[in-house]
Parts: sequence; structure tokens; C-alpha cells
Amino acid sequence: MERYSVAADGIKANVVIDTTKNRSYYLTIPELPLATTALMNSVKRELISKVNITFSEIIDPKEINNIKNKFVNNAEALLKSKLRSIDEETKSIIIGRLVQETLGLDLIEFLLNDKNVEEVVVNSASEPVRVYHKIFGWLETNVHVSNEAQIQNYSNIIARRVGRQISTLTPLLDAHLITGDRANAVLYPVSTKGNTLTIRKFSRDPWTVVDLINNKTGNSEIFSLIWLAMEYELNIIISGATASGKTSFLNSITPFIPPNQRIVSIEDTRELNIPNYLYWSPLIAREPNQEGKGKVSMLALLINSLRMRPDRIIVGEIRTKEQSRVLFEAMHTGHSVYSTLHANTAEETIQRLINPPINVPKNLLGAVNLNVVMFRDRRKGIRKVSQIAEFLVDYEKEKIKTNTIYEWKPRSDKIEVKDKPQRLFEEISRHTGMTDSEIKKDLNKKKMFLDTLVKNNIRDINSFGNAIRDYYLKGK
Repeated sequence: MERYSVAADGIKANVVIDTTKNRSYYLTIPELPLATTALMNSVKRELISKVNITFSEIIDPKEINNIKNKFVNNAEALLKSKLRSIDEETKSIIIGRLVQETLGLDLIEFLLNDKNVEEVVVNSASEPVRVYHKIFGWLETNVHVSNEAQIQNYSNIIARRVGRQISTLTPLLDAHLITGDRANAVLYPVSTKGNTLTIRKFSRDPWTVVDLINNKTGNSEIFSLIWLAMEYELNIIISGATASGKTSFLNSITPFIPPNQRIVSIEDTRELNIPNYLYWSPLIAREPNQEGKGKVSMLALLINSLRMRPDRIIVGEIRTKEQSRVLFEAMHTGHSVYSTLHANTAEETIQRLINPPINVPKNLLGAVNLNVVMFRDRRKGIRKVSQIAEFLVDYEKEKIKTNTIYEWKPRSDKIEVKDKPQRLFEEISRHTGMTDSEIKKDLNKKKMFLDTLVKNNIRDINSFGNAIRDYYLKGK
């Protein structure tokens, strides 16, 4: 059994995880006496009729705290008038539950506040809510939604927060919550089991390089190479299958960008979390409203970003021919670009780029300096850097091949050197005048610095970022 506590809306709940074959997630919240529960329901009915919320407040994400304050203040006044001798702990529990039941997603709020939970899934009212736990994977919880109408109500609450609607005529919803979490809802009968709701949580405490070294996703040697490439403004594409850790890896290496350079990131879902000191402009694509208006595509943002004088451009994922064309144009006009792509190997990355639907001309792939390939073993629940490779382009014969610098060996569970870098050191030497021995000396210095951060467990995003900044300012 694994035990810990979570808190939501001022209420502390206990979590017990059964790690045996059952693999279940048990949530226990403080119980109220029957008389107190009856009082809470009475206050709830009066609150709904008493608290006036305007339509503009409902659709304005910034107003959620004001709405909550209205509820809390009115709830406190009603409780005081009905029960003068109520203790603070019981009052806090009642008010918290009232907020969750009227403005939130009821007990699901506790699941969303569990930092170990990455995804919350409501499949239908006939099934328990399931969560994806960072350590234990998929778990069945003891949380249930009472009926299908309640799931639709939760979906409507989420939709209103982003100025959209979900109904039998528009049964699909893909929305971003004010917390950055991404919600997807599908209504019956499109979802044949019943109404479904999936919430993918935005990481409040993102992985850093120290975490990835500690859990053996990578090692300090490969991260020193990536750091060197980023310091000297080389372009990197991170490949991998779905949920292989591409975006988490991309987020973890952003602190390697030198201070005082403008970073523009473009995503369809806000997942990046960059150290506070960096000069960062995050841009998020937007879906159209119910009238089909107001859409802002990633392509539009990418084109616009080139007018913002960025030093570094980060694109969440390459999906279309138009995106890739603008992205590679940015590389060729001197911008340093980082992006992700669905592909399982370096060779497959090339094939994905040069074939439909992306269709990048082969000669443009020379702009990619490093390709990092991520691998996920679903059975063991591990993520690894499986390859780090270069693209070698023969412009005369219009051929392209890979040079794999590092490769993960499953049998030994180690990332080993496979071939020497060919283009990478040439590019750095061309722009800096450094010799191969000087480059290797710099790599070793970076590796030792990362090892020190790991030893001292400097792992949160801002502490790690500040250490890298100090290295640039003092350690060079």
C-alpha cells in the first residue's frame, strides 16, 4: 500500500494506492454527520438562488476567483445565521464541498490536485473514474459520477469557462482549462458507452534534466552534448511515439538556452514551463467558437512569431506541410528552432519529414543539427533517450542518411557511444573557431557541472535554471 494526502478547496483527503494486482486508487474525504450534511444541502439550495452570476462572469476565465469568493462569503454568512457554534474545521469542509459541487467537478477536484496524477478519465457513469499515476500507471479509483447528466454538466462547466458549448448537436469538446490542463469531452451517442471526459493535467512541477538523469532517461554525457548544441544555437528535433516524453524532454532542456535571448514558444496545449529568468513569450493556438469564428492556428502563430524578433523558436509539434515549411524557413534564416515529431527512430524521422503529409524537401533537412529520439516501454513504464543522431545530406545526389552518435542498449540499460559526431563539431568549429579538443574540454566541463547538480539534487525548474544561468555568467 502507498499512502499520502491531497488537498482541494481547503479540504484534506487521504489517498491509499493498492499496488497489488488490483492496482486501485482509494480516495477518502472527511465524513460529515447526517445532520451537518442536511445543513450543507440546505445552504447549497439557498446559495444557488442567492448568488447572482452574470453571463460575462461565467465565460470570463479570469472571473473564476471572484465567483468563488462570492460563494465563500455568502456560504459563511448563511452558515453563521443557521449555526452559530460551528467549528472552523467543519465550516471549512462544508464550504469546500459546496464550492466543488456547485462550481467545480465534485470529488474529481481531489484527483486534479494530486500531483502524482497525470490524467483523469471518466468513461461513463456506469464505470469508476480512472487515473494515470506517474508511478503506478492506470489505476481504477473509488470515485463514481452519479449519472450521465452529471458528466455532461461537468463538460458544460469546462466549456463555459472557454466560451464554448457542448451539446447533442456539437458533441465534441477540446478545451484548455485556466490551470493549463487540457479537457476533452465526447457525448453519447457518439461515445457509445456514455458521456466521456478526459483531463490531461498540466505539470505543476515539470521534469528537469536532474530528474531525467536520476531516473535514467538519459545521462550527463548526452545532456552535455545537447547543452553544447543549444548554447551555440543549433537546431534540434525531438522524436518519439505518443506519450514517450517528447514534450517533457523538450521542456527539461530549455534552461540550456543562454540568458537574455528572446524565446517564443508555440503550442496547441500549454505544456512548457520555462525558468522565470528567461525572456519567454508563450503563444497558444485557439480553437474557433461555436459560431466558427476566432480560430488562431499554430501556423498563424508561427508566421507571426518571425515578426517578434525571436532568438529561439520552440514549436510544440510539427504536423503539417505548411508548419514544416515555415519552421525550416526559420532555421535557414538564422533562428534557432526546437520542435517535436512523431517518429520511432532517426531514420523514421527523416521518412516522416520528407513524405506526405509533411513533405519537407530533402535539401532542407541539413538545417537539423541533432535528432533526439525518445522511447517508451509501456509494459515496464519507462522512458528512455533511445538515439541521438545527426542528419547527413548529400546535396549532389539528393540523399540523406543518419549518423547515430548515442544509442540506448536495452540489455545493459545503458546509453552508449555509437559513432563520432561529424557535422556537429564542424558547425560549432565553423562559428566559434574552437578545435575538437577544445570542444571536448567544454563538453567535459558541462558534464561535471551537471553531475554536481545531480549530486546536490538541484532539481526544480527555477533552481536548475538559475544554476545554468550562473554557469553562463560566472563559470565560463
